[in-house]
Amino acid sequence: MRNRESCHNKITYIIVSLLCVLHTPLTLQAKEASLPPHLIQTVSDQDIYEGLAALGLLKCETLTQQDPSQAYEMVKDCVVRVNMGNAYGSGLLWQFTSDAVIIATNAHVLAYWDDAAGFIHFPKGYFVSARVLGVSETYDVGFLMVDRETFDYETLAALRHVSADEMAYEKLTPGDVMFSVGAGIALGAPEYYEGTVEDTWQYIEDFENHMLYGHGYARSGMSGGGVFDGYGHLIGMITGGTQRNEIAAVPLPSLMEAWEEVMEKEGLCETGR
Repeated sequence: MRNRESCHNKITYIIVSLLCVLHTPLTLQAKEASLPPHLIQTVSDQDIYEGLAALGLLKCETLTQQDPSQAYEMVKDCVVRVNMGNAYGSGLLWQFTSDAVIIATNAHVLAYWDDAAGFIHFPKGYFVSARVLGVSETYDVGFLMVDRETFDYETLAALRHVSADEMAYEKLTPGDVMFSVGAGIALGAPEYYEGTVEDTWQYIEDFENHMLYGHGYARSGMSGGGVFDGYGHLIGMITGGTQRNEIAAVPLPSLMEAWEEVMEKEGLCETGR
């Protein structure tokens, strides 16, 4: 089998680099006395954003039937470009906390990152500064944070982070469709390639870890980008590829472990500091 042969042969991987207001009708009895003052309830952009976040409505939607090309249109704005001077990688809008937008990428991408010079390019055209939040000691995963004050609340409410569902990951079987999305050579033009899952938990010596292994395509600059199933669920982070159209990605369970590790190390909680 092709998968097995890949295990036994040395693979030279290329690091590729809400708010709802309920109105209850009131029955008023006519009186001669004057009516109480008319009250106007206002909702600010901050209220809307915080309501969306509290209700979990800032997560990217997914499909009920597989359609990778349609799913790509839904998730493409969740993938950002991580710029490091003359080099670049990719990143994922991982989560929104009370005070930051969290971006996940490969630790090997962050090895070239400089808080003073690096910046993030969002698909909608934003160029923003960021700083390293933390790096996993176990997986090739690290996290950047963009201060919430960088964006106005209207902009924040329009952003979506990836849908990370471990149950969807556990349902993957060999032969399932998947697709990878990473930053492209041209600014604002992400790259999209379809492929198939071979193994959801294959040990690859080059990475000294279990990886999501499949057939597809990944090139330099796509490191830190996303691998998604046909419904649009995130299933891994692009980490390497070969000239034989094999790709390796940090599996979703490992990404979630890396996030928990960094949160604990940095004294964070799910809703922020």
